[in-house]
Amino acid sequence: MRIGIKGTIKVIYSMLKALPVTMSLSILVLTISLMIAVVMALCEYFNVKKTLRFIRVYTSFFRGTPLLAQLFFFYFGLPNIIPAFINVSGFTSAVITMSLNNSAYMKEAIRGALMSVEKGQLEAGRSLGYTEKQIIQLIVFPQATRVAIPALANSFIDIIKGSSMAFTVGVIEITAAAQLYSAATLRFFEGYSGLIIMYWLLVVILEKLLRVAEKKLNRSYD
Repeated sequence: MRIGIKGTIKVIYSMLKALPVTMSLSILVLTISLMIAVVMALCEYFNVKKTLRFIRVYTSFFRGTPLLAQLFFFYFGLPNIIPAFINVSGFTSAVITMSLNNSAYMKEAIRGALMSVEKGQLEAGRSLGYTEKQIIQLIVFPQATRVAIPALANSFIDIIKGSSMAFTVGVIEITAAAQLYSAATLRFFEGYSGLIIMYWLLVVILEKLLRVAEKKLNRSYD
């Protein structure tokens, strides 16, 4: 079988149609993961004792088990014992599972960023009569955000690459598009080389955009 660039271009074109699914999935996962991670990190930072044990178990579970196994458990396993999950789509299952998984990793990055804020600044805020909410909004978050941005940018790239697992539960994203093209044409080299090129270009573009955003954010704090 001849190997040609035309086949690679064709598969990339077919993947472009599925790119909005990959990006919407990744952005949703990033947003939900970030919200969960921020709450957990704040609970640890302010030593909310009632939540600490749960957070430790949560983090250990989602970091200690494979994402693919979690996804299969949620999509295939839970409907066997909870009928309400039968109607949950593959896209929704992927968003929920990936959000829970990634939040366990992002929590550590956010917690580290929060810990970079000196405790003396919190005491200074309290001495000025700031509420805890004001301390978080005016003192903690601005400084922690600057520290956390590089790690969160890397997390977003990891989420995009991890979104390839969504095809295992029927989500037609770019990996599924490459799989379908390869199976239909039996041109697996072009199909998967196109997939690798697509992810590579996507990550390179995002890295450049995120660097620009990071520089602008740093300038705004200088």
